Amino acid sequence: MTNNSKLVRIEGIVEEALPGLIFRVKVNVGGSDEREVLGHPAGKMKLYRIRIIPGDKVLLEMPDPNDRRGRIVRRL
Repeated sequence: MTNNSKLVRIEGIVEEALPGLIFRVKVNVGGSDEREVLGHPAGKMKLYRIRIIPGDKVLLEMPDPNDRRGRIVRRL
């Protein structure tokens, strides 16, 4: 189990919904560096069936800002 204090939270916009509850999210990391990462909904979002559609603003949790994958923990 990872320690929550080491996770980085980044806001992004969902660009595309892929099969298997995977989403392509565009995030803005450090100034003008925009890139796309893959995100999957966290457990509570699946439990309460919170829908995510392209265009939604979401909050991603990643262990490192340079990772390519993360968990979507909140829809903003």
